[in-house]
Amino acid sequence: MQHLVIDNSNSRTKFAIGSDYGLMPWRHVMPTADISIESLSALEFPEFHQVCVASVVPEKGSILVGHFRHHGPVHSLDHQSPLGIFVDYPAPDTIGADRLANSVAAFERHGAPVIVVDFGTAVTFDVISATPAYCGGVIAPGLAAMTGYLPERTALLPAIELAEPESAIGKSTVAAMRAGAVFGYRGMIREILLKITEELGPARIVATGGDAELISQGLPEILHVDPDLTLQGILMVSRNLQSKHLRIGHAGRGNLS
Repeated sequence: MQHLVIDNSNSRTKFAIGSDYGLMPWRHVMPTADISIESLSALEFPEFHQVCVASVVPEKGSILVGHFRHHGPVHSLDHQSPLGIFVDYPAPDTIGADRLANSVAAFERHGAPVIVVDFGTAVTFDVISATPAYCGGVIAPGLAAMTGYLPERTALLPAIELAEPESAIGKSTVAAMRAGAVFGYRGMIREILLKITEELGPARIVATGGDAELISQGLPEILHVDPDLTLQGILMVSRNLQSKHLRIGHAGRGNLS
């Protein structure tokens, strides 16, 4: 059985096909702002039998669910989905679907306790306890948001391309900004991880997201970088729906058949 899994994030929407054996090579990525019935109708997909959507953009998520429910059963991932972990959180309906997907995949691939650091538009830290249970996390500005603020608010500072700094002491404006961005961001990540592990205890740390590779290079605390972690988690939930013989309702929620 083949699953179409969709990661509908703030900046980009990723589509992938998965099976019982994992994600397949086919991928498609488009700007989230471009999601519409017209743009989706123009796309060609490999064969799939059910769809699982993890959306943090409600308007676009509704378009995705509405479009694909004409092609087969569709499920919108949330805290009531078959995650394979408990949710120990006061307001579970406020947890982003991508954060739940990350937690599912991190637990299945790395065990618990585990911390996921997702370097996206925002950088999120999600904590899975030894129970295992999703028990909360941290949200901080993403690297692009922090670096983009300076050229927008200052007359003489340019936009920069992020890369590993050659030195902590910049010999040009760009080099100084790059050092501040990369080294400063690593410092923020390290401090947040320190505070989390002071409360949680020792844990494996996994990173994903666009800036994960660059920032993780200087953080030995991060043991593994997995760029497909969110898609893997969505696929695991979709497979859980299948294996538990759940019927996926047109409202996007799995119900017992």
